[in-house]
Amino acid sequence: MPKNFLTSGYRRALTRQHKIAVAGVATLGAAAIALSAVPGNAQTTTTAEPAAAQVAFKNEQIKDVKASVTDQLANATLKAEAIAAKKKAEADAAAKKKAEAAKKAAAEAAAKKKAEQARKAKEAASRSTARAQVKPVAAKTYANNLDGWIKHALDIMDKHNIPGTYNGLYRNIIRESSGNPNAINNWDINAQNGVPSIGLLQVIKPTFDAYHVPGTAWSQYDPVANLTAAANYAADRYGSIDNVNSAY
Repeated sequence: MPKNFLTSGYRRALTRQHKIAVAGVATLGAAAIALSAVPGNAQTTTTAEPAAAQVAFKNEQIKDVKASVTDQLANATLKAEAIAAKKKAEADAAAKKKAEAAKKAAAEAAAKKKAEQARKAKEAASRSTARAQVKPVAAKTYANNLDGWIKHALDIMDKHNIPGTYNGLYRNIIRESSGNPNAINNWDINAQNGVPSIGLLQVIKPTFDAYHVPGTAWSQYDPVANLTAAANYAADRYGSIDNVNSAY
């Protein structure tokens, strides 16, 4: 062998084959040391403990995986139940809200219908009242005789607040004209003055004109106009035709 083989000047790079050879030598050396450490009387036996330990470890791993999967499934189930419960609660709330809205709408519709019916009833009543108001009232009729003239005169006197009764009118009519609407006095002082007394209650023209009652004829010979004008004059001078018991 040449000198200084291990010096840096003569060191060569290890090839792949050299590396494999070195590894083999190292392995053999380790085996030799192990065998020398075993007592001479010891017997070489094959044990299954390492394999059993590995199987047990794997079983534990499987158990852990199963437990993890079970836990995951349980959590997933709880989550699914929670989601389902939430959806059910939301659906129940929506249904309740919808039912309340429907109930409210029904109540509003009923109230609206009731109000509409009340309005229509009120309008119908108003139309009935209007028809009743515009319905022509049959004019009251009076007999064309002394009784009818007195009654007609009394109704007009009542409208104009002129006092007097049937008896007061009748009594003075009989004394003054005996119930003749065309009666005329041509001999007293009034006749001499050119204003004779005329009609049922013998009224002169100036008195008739002054106490004429609106709505009656402008004629002393008209029975109703004569009675109402004479009663109006008597009320002004004597308080009422009932207080007249003689020429007035």
